[in-house]
Amino acid sequence: MSENQNLLAEQRRALILDEVRRRGGVRVNELTRKLGVSDMTVRRDLDALARQGMLEKVHGGAVPVVEASTHEPGFEAKSGLELTAKEDIARAAAQLVAPGSAIALSGGTTTYALAHHLVDVPDLTVVTNSVRVADVFHTAQRTSGQRQGSATVVLTGGVRTPSDSLVGPVADQAIAALHFDVLFLGVHGISAEAGLSTPNLAEAETNRRLVQSARRVVVVADHTKWGVVGLSSFATLDRIDTLVTDAGLPPEARAEIAEHLRLVVAGESGESGETGQPTDA
Repeated sequence: MSENQNLLAEQRRALILDEVRRRGGVRVNELTRKLGVSDMTVRRDLDALARQGMLEKVHGGAVPVVEASTHEPGFEAKSGLELTAKEDIARAAAQLVAPGSAIALSGGTTTYALAHHLVDVPDLTVVTNSVRVADVFHTAQRTSGQRQGSATVVLTGGVRTPSDSLVGPVADQAIAALHFDVLFLGVHGISAEAGLSTPNLAEAETNRRLVQSARRVVVVADHTKWGVVGLSSFATLDRIDTLVTDAGLPPEARAEIAEHLRLVVAGESGESGETGQPTDA
């Protein structure tokens, strides 16, 4: 972590959380030195992260929360985490989208970031079960007007989850009748053993339907998702075509993932020679 007194609170807290997870715990005095801020600022940040359930405060510092496999943070709680990584991933994943294609975007903060990079891609048909993703396209159209080539957006029905995804039988039935060129899928967790997983049983079934309806499946997930296992698995790694992630993914994880699928590390050359700026549609 670099010293920067001008970091926004959400950026600072994302850095703190990453450090806690990576090292298994940090002390307040270490954070003040690395972030270049006061003790009081760090303690306020730790209080905020603890209230969101992202870490546990201990005497003199903080440690990771041992989360139950059913714990599902809300959209707002996740939206301020790994901001730079999500933006890098979104920019790289957007290069995989060809004008005129039919794509699907699942719920999640990374797919939400990706949506912002797709509003100017002409003639897209976008199917999503994310209220937030649909709002990105609708807001863009209200701002610039219904111009030629604007995306056609299909929002599934369903029951809203804490992450603002629509799931359940209504969503599942709508998705089952459709076919996408590419699905961009955000995930709660990804591992070699459990594959892709989520703490929400209904969301797992809806994600399973999304995967079944897609010709190609691209997972967009930052490095903190690796090794996380939710209550319900919905796809094995072999069912995924591409993982777009960030440079924080450790070498051993890259090697393991590359055995199953194409790996794109945004902004750098990965094990498979990908540059993070792919051009195939």
